[in-house]
Amino acid sequence: MTRRRRRLEPLDPEAVHPVVLSYLQTDYGLSLTVAGLLVTVLWLFGSLGQLPGGILADRYNERTLMGLSALGVGIALGIVVSSSTAIILFGATALWGLAHSLYPIARITFLSRQYEDRLGSALGVTMATGDIGQTVLPPIATVIAAGVAWQAGLGFVAPLLLLAGLGIFIAVPALQDHSADGSDEVDETTSLRETLGVFRELRNPEMAVMSLILFLYIFIWQSFTAFYPTYLTSVKEIDPAVASLLFGFFFAVGVVVKPVGGAAYDRIGMRGSLVGVLLPPVAGFLLLPMVDQLWALVVITALISTMLGSGAITQSYLADSFSDAMQGTGLGVIRTTTATLGAGGPLFFGIVADYGFFNEGYIALAVIMAAIIVLTLRMPQSP
Repeated sequence: MTRRRRRLEPLDPEAVHPVVLSYLQTDYGLSLTVAGLLVTVLWLFGSLGQLPGGILADRYNERTLMGLSALGVGIALGIVVSSSTAIILFGATALWGLAHSLYPIARITFLSRQYEDRLGSALGVTMATGDIGQTVLPPIATVIAAGVAWQAGLGFVAPLLLLAGLGIFIAVPALQDHSADGSDEVDETTSLRETLGVFRELRNPEMAVMSLILFLYIFIWQSFTAFYPTYLTSVKEIDPAVASLLFGFFFAVGVVVKPVGGAAYDRIGMRGSLVGVLLPPVAGFLLLPMVDQLWALVVITALISTMLGSGAITQSYLADSFSDAMQGTGLGVIRTTTATLGAGGPLFFGIVADYGFFNEGYIALAVIMAAIIVLTLRMPQSP
């Protein structure tokens, strides 16, 4: 890979959301179930927008979409922290998700054109840079929220995102628009017929299984990240500041795991690399309800966090499965379908927690993760 990798991950306020969730519960009188619904709204609208985001990525310059996404999330955060009622909070959270949805597929199609032969490695390194911010932001947000207000703990990210959006417009090269060659290929790609054609591709057994794997993984990831800080403080009785450090540590491990997972995909294929990053979380989820010591929770958090390496693997596999002309639309269809269904995870987990089965919920996540591994072993190494 001779071209210089460019940082394409703006600061991610979604890492801050779980550590201020308890403050939202208090201020707006939300139960764990309703708090889970709030997280589901964020991910649901972030999922629904990925199909149009993918279609736009096939038509227009990715730099524009990524920059507008960062700017849009920054504006939405401003509305979230100034919400006077729960209804406005939910509406602003939906806007946050929609703005974010423009970013992920544009990033993948951009990198696939820049690094055709090393997409896994490029995507892994790029995703890992985002985890640096996700490692640092939760502890900072906790300190600010405790010392000032939760609005400040979440809202301080907004101006940083606005700067990141401007930085994308300045630093990321403007590749030629997909539609700039004047051909009819883009019109055909973005037609309803072609979009439905992507759904027909899902009849392919390998693509259907990969979509199922992605759905189950998103369900687990969103369920875990939405409530892990709350679980640590309410069940394990960990100080909120320490809980935020553990949550940040979860993403810190991703800084290492994501590039390793992406490089493993390029070298040994999808099956071996994906099983390698998903086995430790099975043990982590099973052990989590059984321990209370801080050192043990650190070890278990590290085990669970290896699942972060799966993103570079599954996204690279899916990107390699579609032609350049259909890549954005294909990714949009699959990510919207799987992430929309997976967005129900926080709501489900919130209901489980409200009924007093927090620990049992993590055991269920271990069983689902084991099922993903079984499905993965049925997959070919490459598309």
